[in-house]
Amino acid sequence: MRTIEILLVIIVITGAFVISSFYAVLPQPRQVSPINLRRLALTTLQTLDSDHDLSATVFMPPNDPSWGSLETALSACLPPNIAYNMTVYNVQTNGTALYQPLKSISNVENLGVGSDASTSLVASSNVTFKIIPEKIGEHGGGGTLYILNCSDANGWWITGYTAQKLAEDLYHLLSQYFQTTIMVQNTTQLGQILNGTSLQNETLQSAVVINTFGEAVPIPAGYYSSLDVGYDNVTGHNPYARYFHTLGNRTHQYNWTWASIVGYPFYYVSNTVTLSTSQNNFGIYGMSQVAKAGVRAFLQGLNNLTYNYDTTGLVDTSPRTVQLTTDALNNCSYYGIYPFPNQTATRSLNNSIISTFNLTVPTYIFNNASGTNAGAIYKQADTGALLAIGVTRTPDIRLTALGLLSYFKPRLYHADHTVVDTSRLVVLQLGQVGGV
Repeated sequence: MRTIEILLVIIVITGAFVISSFYAVLPQPRQVSPINLRRLALTTLQTLDSDHDLSATVFMPPNDPSWGSLETALSACLPPNIAYNMTVYNVQTNGTALYQPLKSISNVENLGVGSDASTSLVASSNVTFKIIPEKIGEHGGGGTLYILNCSDANGWWITGYTAQKLAEDLYHLLSQYFQTTIMVQNTTQLGQILNGTSLQNETLQSAVVINTFGEAVPIPAGYYSSLDVGYDNVTGHNPYARYFHTLGNRTHQYNWTWASIVGYPFYYVSNTVTLSTSQNNFGIYGMSQVAKAGVRAFLQGLNNLTYNYDTTGLVDTSPRTVQLTTDALNNCSYYGIYPFPNQTATRSLNNSIISTFNLTVPTYIFNNASGTNAGAIYKQADTGALLAIGVTRTPDIRLTALGLLSYFKPRLYHADHTVVDTSRLVVLQLGQVGGV
């Protein structure tokens, strides 16, 4: 009995399915799987301009042969059942955008009601878009960038580079942001600005001084031979720690921002003439190792404190990975300078220097790590500042540029684009014809 009931149910269901299928109206294939005409139009425009052929052609006269080549390429990009109309408009800007048709290419008279379109705005290759940076110091105070390029000194911890090559690259990176940029070509010129005399009638006060020699600092002959200014003769002292105290004092006196681009700051002095028989324990002659006393002596001078020889370390040499701060990352995009966001640091200054030497930190390049910082600008409460970047060996001068620009914050002005006849609007409209 149950078998008969099951058979009746199957017969009823099958009959209902057959009858409904007979009267059902199925959609056309193009409705089941339609072509996305807008996306196809956009992809076609991008393909035509992949080698800038579209951009070049739309600025040609309407009778130029390149239009024929463009039409051939357009037909080749599309399936045979796709109708198209490409119209190029001249864009005129007179308070509002005005579109004046220049040229049309089409393979049909009418695309019908089922068409769709995409557009592309093309700029002429003859147009140059400029960004004009604000000059540091143009609204009063400072504006001079000194880059140490001393031919009579040697560098250390600038592996793979010379100080002169770094100086050249820094010039290209930063000179546009300063009113005056001066390459300090030798230690004699360095001694001149340390003594308060300009080299080219530039503004000495509130300048930026970038030391490209890494852990070494050039020492002028006059300071090398000046007791209690460039050296002292106390038994057991490295004599040239006194020079770094004087250097910090000059930074305070002239309200300089002194930049140390890599490694342990103020670790050596260098002069290939006066120190020709002295080497830095690694076979590099023309250098003398001051070691840990150097950075402390500089900070004493920066804080206008009496010189006191002290070899207690202020730098943490533990290797660590450090990350750019959020502000630094934002400034990377603003200024178009992109150092790697994670760096290896082995020469990070201890945060204790902030209170010990009456400093503030207006600009952090890296996030703090375990009570240290591998990159920051330390500003003395009255005048003068130190940019110290304690990354490992090979210097990334983009970090120096990023730190200084983050500190001074020069604005970027986009130049107005007022050239006539420099933009074209390309509209590609597609329709589907034939088939079901």
